[in-house]
Amino acid sequence: MAQLDIAKNDGIAILTINNPAAMNAWTQAMQRDMKVKLDELDRDPEVEAIVLTGAGDRAFCAGQDLNEVADFTASDVGEWLDTFYEVYDAVLSNSKPVIAALNGVTAGSGYQLSLLCDVRIAHAGVRIGQPEVKSGIPSITGMYLTWQSVGYSKTAEMMLTGELLTAEAAAALGMIAEVVPEDQVLSRSVELARSLANLPKQAFALTKQRVRATLMPGLTEAFAAALEADKQAYGDGEPQRTAHSFVAKKSN
Repeated sequence: MAQLDIAKNDGIAILTINNPAAMNAWTQAMQRDMKVKLDELDRDPEVEAIVLTGAGDRAFCAGQDLNEVADFTASDVGEWLDTFYEVYDAVLSNSKPVIAALNGVTAGSGYQLSLLCDVRIAHAGVRIGQPEVKSGIPSITGMYLTWQSVGYSKTAEMMLTGELLTAEAAAALGMIAEVVPEDQVLSRSVELARSLANLPKQAFALTKQRVRATLMPGLTEAFAAALEADKQAYGDGEPQRTAHSFVAKKSN
C-alpha cells in the first residue's frame, strides 16, 4: 500500500515515500500526510534533522499519481493545488535541516519537493526535472522554483521540452549539491543532515525563515497562476486524456 514511512535513528528522521511499484508517485492522501508528518517532526524534540527519500532504487518520487489525475475535473484543481501549497510550505517552514536523498527519478511535483529541501544528494543514475508538459499539464509552480535555481534560459528549455537532466548536469547547475556512489546516497544524506543539525540552531532556523520569506511571495503568485492555467487545461481535458493513455499503456 502506498504510504509514507518514518524511521528515526540518533536524532535523524528518515521520511520515505513508499510506492515503489509506481516509482513512488504520490497521491493526494500521501501529500496531505507529508505535511502532517513534516510538522510533527518539526515539533519533535528528539528529531534534529530530516532526510526525505524514496523506497527502492528506481525513484525518489515520479510526481503525481496519474491514476488520480485521469479522473480530475476543473473543479478538483483548487483543492489539489491547496494541498501542494501546504506541503511545500511545510518543507520551507521546517526549522530543522531537510535533506533530499535522491535515489532515482525525481520528476514533477517530486522534483519540486526536492528543490524545496535545503540540500540534495544524488547518484549518477538519477534523472531530475519537470516533464509536466508531456502530460498535458502546464508547468507553473515548477517553473518558478526552477527559475530561482538556474535562471531564465535553462528554465525555459526544461519547462518547454519536459526533458529530465542527468545528475551531473543538475549538479553543474547547482541544483544537486553532491553526486556520490548509489549505495552512499542515503548514508551521505544522513551524515550531512547530522552535520547541519550540529550548527547553532537559532542561527540556522532564522536563516531558513529568511529563505522562506524570500521565496514565498513568488511561490504564492505562482500557485495563483497555476490555478488559472490548470483550470483551463483540465477544463479542456488534455491532462486527463494523456493520463488515461499512460495508464492504459501501463496496464497492457
